[in-house]
Amino acid sequence: MIDETAEEIADMQTHSSSVVAVKAAEALCELTEREFPTVDEYLRALEQNSSALRRANRSHASLHNTQREIVRTVSGAEFDSVDAAQERTRETVAAVVERIDAAKERAAGEAAGLLADGDTLVTHDFSTTVLAAIEQAVASGDELSLYVTESRPRYLGRRMARTLAGVDGVETTLVVDSAVGHVLAECDRALVGMTCVVDGVLYNRVGTYPLAVTAADSGVPVMAVGAAAKLIDGGFSFENEHRIASEVMREPADGFAIENPAYDATPLRLLDGVVTDEGVVDADELAGRGSSDPP
Repeated sequence: MIDETAEEIADMQTHSSSVVAVKAAEALCELTEREFPTVDEYLRALEQNSSALRRANRSHASLHNTQREIVRTVSGAEFDSVDAAQERTRETVAAVVERIDAAKERAAGEAAGLLADGDTLVTHDFSTTVLAAIEQAVASGDELSLYVTESRPRYLGRRMARTLAGVDGVETTLVVDSAVGHVLAECDRALVGMTCVVDGVLYNRVGTYPLAVTAADSGVPVMAVGAAAKLIDGGFSFENEHRIASEVMREPADGFAIENPAYDATPLRLLDGVVTDEGVVDADELAGRGSSDPP
């Protein structure tokens, strides 16, 4: 079952990193239903299966961090039986999942507090945390106008626009990616999600970087929003995903190549701040922890 979950995670290219982290964490509970002759053998199985889940997606820092936390917490305790080790695993997974969900909601609340009635925003792709922030803002009585980029080639912005169309208090406009500069003059700020922040660089769905560059040139502040667990100080090396060429064009690419990366790298110097469940972090402060230039 965990092997199947690892395969699913490898294919979860349109899901938020928090959703992937939760699915991977809950998959470890399958081990608590198996029989093991010794505690040591159970702990080895826990580490091996966690490693398989981490290898399934090398771009989501939250998956890696939560998997390491679960293994470290369980392996660092003393147990007199396999049952006790399995019970600690279930408790640890439950605590991790609860914290992931709570952190997303708190980060969304922090972002919602930055928005004002009548604001016009632009966002990119489909971020569940950005969506939650907008929903919280309008629930408090604000009315917002929102431009959503299409987010080619998977068009996840269309999904965001359809979802926002059903939210009272939000006037939604879908815009093609290349036309974002055309609408930025009308925007008060850009609000984007984040896969992770590593070494002074925001990694997020491809198209975030050109939006940030254009917004900076237009004088429009850019904020990224996500759980503080996605701010990585070390021990994680981001690896991009490269998707199939047929997402870009269906006919054969005769005589030329197609590049289809899943993520891009945005230097934090282009952002005004990063909004987390622990509050707003100054982008310059984060950039000071590492290089602010993408690799």
